[in-house]
Amino acid sequence: MAEPWDFEFLSRIADSCLSFLYEFVDDWLANDMRVFIFKILLSWLIFSLVAIHFAWKVYGSTVNNMYYRQGTGQNGGTPDGSPHLGTWESNAGDNLKTHRD
Repeated sequence: MAEPWDFEFLSRIADSCLSFLYEFVDDWLANDMRVFIFKILLSWLIFSLVAIHFAWKVYGSTVNNMYYRQGTGQNGGTPDGSPHLGTWESNAGDNLKTHRD
């Protein structure tokens, strides 16, 4: 049977997370070069995601119509059956091949 998690282990994890958070806040407030680069990259990421979202709202239906067939039927514009294809006819003398185990 598995032993229950030790309180000391959970306390160490919580302390390490809090120390990392405090260090991050101290660096953020110090306006260090790393923080400046992080802010630039974070703002670029947010700007890119907003631009992609806006572009998809504007051009999404156009892109969707380009890559998916429109219409009714089995596969969009494809009809359910092909009427111009006839059935295979065999001569009376032809032997049909069958699979045998």
